Amino acid sequence: MSRLLSWMVRGVWSWARRHAQIRAGSRAARRFAAFGTGSSIAFPPATVFGEPWIEIGEHTLIGGDITLTAGMVPGLDLGAAPLVRIGNGCTIGRGSHVVAHTSIDIGDDVFTGPYVYITDQNHVYADTEVPVGRQWPSDEPVVIGSGTWIGTNAVILPGAKLGRNCVVAASTVVRPGDYPDHSVIAGIPGRVVRRYDPDAGWDPPLRGSAA
Repeated sequence: MSRLLSWMVRGVWSWARRHAQIRAGSRAARRFAAFGTGSSIAFPPATVFGEPWIEIGEHTLIGGDITLTAGMVPGLDLGAAPLVRIGNGCTIGRGSHVVAHTSIDIGDDVFTGPYVYITDQNHVYADTEVPVGRQWPSDEPVVIGSGTWIGTNAVILPGAKLGRNCVVAASTVVRPGDYPDHSVIAGIPGRVVRRYDPDAGWDPPLRGSAA
């Protein structure tokens, strides 16, 4: 009996993985501020709420076990403007977190590895007599420029503004600040380790390139 039950559970789970995605035009997709043609959120999601304040462009694929939220808890009125904007042609890796309270703007053709964490809110610890988790957090908008690649386990902190076609190395922690177009950011804390200049090319040069 246990073998039969196991087989049935695996069968139902496999069916759900193939057919229970959130797809454009579905009732679940209509809860979002926008959900573009050809886009989907894979099954199973981890936590999704605040859909009326989340915009997803066209042909964007969001992996399973995703946390995609707007606001502190479900059911809040967050105003007229979306808090999360994910552009066209993006791929957000499995198990990633996009957690917004004020503004996260992800451009077109942004790709991430799995388990990436992007948030516009952080705890503060100004009052040394109050537990950090009980202090009111601070918010700063996050911008991720079009064409950017973010590696596995990277963390994008509040106030980070990445330019176009940036690369964030795996496990990098990107702190608040402006990062120019065509930057390669790596480390903890993240820093720009390579940049592209239209006249001089890559600085430092890419491995194997001419001096």
